[in-house]
Amino acid sequence: MTLLADPDAPTEIAQRMARILPDRLAEKSGQGRRFDVEVLSEPFTARTEDLSTLTRRIMDRGRAEHWDIVVALTDLPLHTHGRKLVMDLSHDHGLALLSLPSLGGLRFRTRALRAVEEVVLSLTDARATTPEEPPRPKSLGRFAGRLAAIHPGQIGEEETADLRYVVSGPRGYLTVLGGMVRANRPWRLVPGLSKALAAALATGAVATVNSTVWSLATSLSTPRLVIAMVGSVALMIGWLIVDANLWHRTDEVSPEARKRAALYNASTVVTVGMGVIVCYAGLAVINLVWALFILNDRLFASMTRTPLHATEYWTLSWFVASVATVGGALGSGLESDEAIRAAAYSKREQERRRMLEDDGE
Repeated sequence: MTLLADPDAPTEIAQRMARILPDRLAEKSGQGRRFDVEVLSEPFTARTEDLSTLTRRIMDRGRAEHWDIVVALTDLPLHTHGRKLVMDLSHDHGLALLSLPSLGGLRFRTRALRAVEEVVLSLTDARATTPEEPPRPKSLGRFAGRLAAIHPGQIGEEETADLRYVVSGPRGYLTVLGGMVRANRPWRLVPGLSKALAAALATGAVATVNSTVWSLATSLSTPRLVIAMVGSVALMIGWLIVDANLWHRTDEVSPEARKRAALYNASTVVTVGMGVIVCYAGLAVINLVWALFILNDRLFASMTRTPLHATEYWTLSWFVASVATVGGALGSGLESDEAIRAAAYSKREQERRRMLEDDGE
């Protein structure tokens, strides 16, 4: 069997699977079968999100290479009949297409492994039938049962698939959104904002030794500190999205296109937001360490008329982190758009956005 994977995250997942799938499949098959797993990294989803086109590409590739069973993995969220696709199976052709984001962001690799296991066993059983007996689709009940949002989906008369699973409803939307954010790997945004972080650290270092900031920090109530934090984080998120042109716009007027655009934009906001929150937490910790090292309790008390205790250290560091985040937002303008996109998106998502820009031009 062959695992056909899009570059980046799908290829990494497929390579991990290839090391353990043969033994697991042989054990679960229980019929003395032997499985050889080959991984091929290829951008088979390039320049298209059309499900029929993708299925046809997989079929043509499988015929050309004489593959017995092929399972294609992509981190592209796919749609069919107004629903978000989890997987398509064609037992006649021995192929399956799995959209990884539909598995959610938690236990991502484990869910992908279980899905591929059951898909391969279903396709293997179907192709083991006699020539007189046509392959019969085998329901993946156990797989669908593990994720309650997954259920069988509608299949058109002219489509290749004979078994389809989709997700729908608010829970399905959140599942796909979590999977898209997981594929984007938001933690990569932190090192990708080196200039913004340098500006934030410089702002925080100066603000920590400013007596006016001391007075402001000690006079602010907790609700106002929370408002300052939320406002600075929101400013940073908004500035990054606008300045780097991360917001997805569509010229299509169909409800399907609008839903797809909303999903992409939601994943952008969550991805960038998680990266900014990690930066904010890091700034708060660094500011706290800097304050513990540099502040003089007598000078602080004389300027603010408040003793310098643990609460004051924490309050000052919290407020300075908000001030520094605003400085970081201004510093993020020094980053190139490509650097921010590379940090915020998976390679497949970068390619999709470049394709949309080219079509717009």
